[in-house]
Amino acid sequence: MGYPGGVTSDDAARTPAPDPGKPATIYDVARVAGVSPSTVSRALSKPGRISATTEYRIREAAASLDYRLNPMARALPTGRTNTLGVLLSDITNPVYFDLLRGAGSAATAHGYTLVMAESQESPEQEQEAAVRLLPAVDGLVLVSTRLDDAAITQLADRKPLVLVNRQVPGVPGLVPDARPGITAALDHLGGLGHRSIAYLAGPTISWMNMLRRDAVFEGAPERGISVVEIGPNAPTLDGGRAALRRVRASGATAVLTYNDLIAIGLLSEAQAGGIDVPRELSIVGFDDIFGSDFTSPPVTTIRTPLARAGRAAVNRAVAEIAGEDVDGSVDLTTEFVLRGSTAAPRDERGA
Repeated sequence: MGYPGGVTSDDAARTPAPDPGKPATIYDVARVAGVSPSTVSRALSKPGRISATTEYRIREAAASLDYRLNPMARALPTGRTNTLGVLLSDITNPVYFDLLRGAGSAATAHGYTLVMAESQESPEQEQEAAVRLLPAVDGLVLVSTRLDDAAITQLADRKPLVLVNRQVPGVPGLVPDARPGITAALDHLGGLGHRSIAYLAGPTISWMNMLRRDAVFEGAPERGISVVEIGPNAPTLDGGRAALRRVRASGATAVLTYNDLIAIGLLSEAQAGGIDVPRELSIVGFDDIFGSDFTSPPVTTIRTPLARAGRAAVNRAVAEIAGEDVDGSVDLTTEFVLRGSTAAPRDERGA
């Protein structure tokens, strides 16, 4: 007696029966569906390669056994795991929430799984994590990487790689345009009457910190505003808290920070010290992270389209893996978000 897919009754009889105490295998599915294991593999990994009737029966059998195709096993003959590695500088930073959600939705749409790791702001840890991930993934997405250009290029030579918040010659990268948001923030502060502001810098190894700092220093003098850089600062709440003493010593009436966590930490420390925000000190953050509008007052900030950046990074990585050309133009324009942490300086209010 023959079975669909070229399996004989003897083949089916030799296929071991499912062990209820162990996960189902491809051979269990083949036995239930009455086909060969290779037919099961084609049906589940490359839909459309066999008849619709047989594919349906195989999927029904797989569902009844709660069988899932192992991506690592599939990688043996194909060389693909359908897995992408995403490396972050700090997984606890809320700035990555929307980015990861966008990346995850794009990965699901392409049939990929994301594997995440973090560097804890350490180039050495990031390098180690990337090297460990390389054999198990089809490509990498490095977000706010702390690696130098040479290390990034070496990784890109081994597997398809896409950068977010970084540019390296010859490596695909996505960088939000910080200037529109910063320009609007400076226009806002200048319009309120601020003439002396501080830029609270992030880590010295942050490429985006340099980009944002340069935009502030280029735009402020054009508006009659003097600016002083204070930092480097840890890109955390504690980094913002620790900066307050230097902010007050600078004489600045307003502050633009590297990120929202620094802004929120600075706001908290100012209020703890009896400093009225925004009447005595105006604060502008960056990124519009989840929770930046939960403070009192809510933080005025510069919004980065993080979810869009995450989706675009995964789309680009999948295209790189497939060797396909892709339109690299993505609108990642920042925008100014006015809330309650900015106001005119005291001398402008006649106080």
